[in-house]
Amino acid sequence: MKIAVLPGDGIGPEVTREAVRVLEALGLDGLELNYGDVGGAAYKAHGHPLPAATLDLARSSDAILFGAVGDPACDNLERHLRPEQAILGLRKELGLFANLRPARVFKGLEDFSALRPEVAGAIDLLIVRELNGDVYFGDKGIEVLADGTRRGWDMMSYAEAEVRRIAHVAFRAAQGRGGKLCSVDKANVLETSQVWRESVIAVAAEYPDVELSHMYVDNAAMQLVRSPGQFDVVVTGNLFGDILSDQASMCVGSIGLLASASLSEGSLGLYEPIHGSAPDIAGQGIANPMAAMLSAAMLLRHSLGLENQAARIEAAVAAALEAGVRGADLGGSHSTAAIGDAIVERL
Repeated sequence: MKIAVLPGDGIGPEVTREAVRVLEALGLDGLELNYGDVGGAAYKAHGHPLPAATLDLARSSDAILFGAVGDPACDNLERHLRPEQAILGLRKELGLFANLRPARVFKGLEDFSALRPEVAGAIDLLIVRELNGDVYFGDKGIEVLADGTRRGWDMMSYAEAEVRRIAHVAFRAAQGRGGKLCSVDKANVLETSQVWRESVIAVAAEYPDVELSHMYVDNAAMQLVRSPGQFDVVVTGNLFGDILSDQASMCVGSIGLLASASLSEGSLGLYEPIHGSAPDIAGQGIANPMAAMLSAAMLLRHSLGLENQAARIEAAVAAALEAGVRGADLGGSHSTAAIGDAIVERL
């Protein structure tokens, strides 16, 4: 079991360190951890946010545990040298097309959500977002019109094969959860979404045990606030998924508890907390490492097939939270290391 550990920038090294402690505490046979530079740290050391050695390490690993990238000191670099290009490069080079982002309110944390506690308490969903298509990767440009003003354009498109590929991921995820899948599109307006919906329906025939429904993206955004408990698994395209996954995350109340996975067609995946590098608190020892730990749990589940060990981490995090272990993001005073101690004790 070879895991590439890429701590990155800001609080990335701090939270990744605690996630590694949790993995090591499980006593996994054959666990091999190899470290690489990425993001702003890699640029400063090697002149590029994704050095060839780091990419080679990622390619040769079974999974990637990723911290965060982003460094204000690098903001004025050319775009291709900025820290954030590392994650985009890894997605492209490793074929990471499926983003899984769970959103769940842990017991006792209902009041941290902006939603009413009884509404927030029902949140336990998974958003599956397609990562390699849509307007992000379509033809685009800016042109000057005859009157001297500018017009920008971006092409949205999805081929049937792209939709079928992400649909299979979502249906399999639903089989392992509550057996419900909601496909989100805008088929009443967009031809791209018409292809999306018809392709998802075609794939549904292979999963008779999953209940498939469809929802327009504007309604989905409203329903995530009105009644988020109705959702089990949501599958959608790159643009809509970008927006809805962030919305769902904030409905939970703290990004310090939110993990994510980016998967390839094989077992290789990249696992990272969604909170970013948070340079304003880096080095203070107050970052909440729970999202990184929960990302490690997803790594065990999706890339290594170790469901029991993944569940142990998730149960330990839930137990610690219920016992009052809280970081600054949850109004508590536990340090990064103290939270790590609490989770390790409960494994």
